[in-house]
Amino acid sequence: MLRSQRDGLPVCLTVTHLDSLVLARCGFNHSVDYRSAICFGTAHIIDDPREKSRALDRMIDRFYPGRAATLRTSTALELKATTLIGMAIDQASGKIRSKGVGDEEEDYALPIYAAKFPVSTVIAEVETCPRMPEGVVRPPGLAPFTPGRRLDDIMLETRRTGGLP
Repeated sequence: MLRSQRDGLPVCLTVTHLDSLVLARCGFNHSVDYRSAICFGTAHIIDDPREKSRALDRMIDRFYPGRAATLRTSTALELKATTLIGMAIDQASGKIRSKGVGDEEEDYALPIYAAKFPVSTVIAEVETCPRMPEGVVRPPGLAPFTPGRRLDDIMLETRRTGGLP
C-alpha cells in the first residue's frame, strides 16, 4: 500500500481520541465521549533523504522540543529503512462528543447506575535505560514529563512554551 502512494494517491485519514466511556440507563444511550478528525487529501512518499531527516526531526521536536538537535544523526541505512508519508490536506472536518450521560428524561428517575468514566494517558514512573553512561542527566526540556501528568496537558504546555520549563 505504501509503495503505491509514491506518486501521490487520494486518501482519507481518520483519527479519533477516546475521552470517556459513558454508561446510561438504557443500552441504546450508552456511548463514548471523543474528539475526531477526518482529512481528505493526497498522500505521497517522502524520498529525499534531507527532507525525510528534517520531517523526522520535526516529529521528535513536536513531542520533545529541541531534542532532535541533541541526537545522533540517523544513518543513510536507517533513513532508507524508514518510509515516511506526507499528506497535503484538501478538506477536513472534526467532531466532538462531550455530552456525558444522555438518558431519556423519564429514565433519570430509574434506579440504574449511570456514569462517565474518563479515559486519559498519564505519564508513569520513568524507567531510565540501565545502560546509560554514568553522569548523563535528564535534560531540562523533559521536565514536563513527570509521573501523574496527563500527556495531553504536557503536549499543550510544550507547544505553548517551546519546551522550556
